[in-house]
Amino acid sequence: MHRLAPAQRTELEAAAFRRLLDHLDQHKEVQNIDLMILADFCRNCLSKWLVAAADERGIEMADDEAREYVYKMPYAQWKEQFQQPATQQQLDALAQRSQKDNAS
Repeated sequence: MHRLAPAQRTELEAAAFRRLLDHLDQHKEVQNIDLMILADFCRNCLSKWLVAAADERGIEMADDEAREYVYKMPYAQWKEQFQQPATQQQLDALAQRSQKDNAS
């Protein structure tokens, strides 16, 4: 792979991040707990990483603002419309994932 100029790399990474957010938005049926079980991150993690990146650059960004960016609507609205109660199977899988992560 050829070397990218820093601005090009940033532009491509930003485009990929926006595409990831669009993909997650198109698949609201995929619950955050499912993402945590499979990939050890979720939409809330993305919003926290966005706040951390802003903070590192001296940019003020509230948690609610970042969540709205990631969820493409207020978080409370997303939860009300799309979040399903976690099943016992999901909770067990997440606990197993956490145990595995803590053992490493």
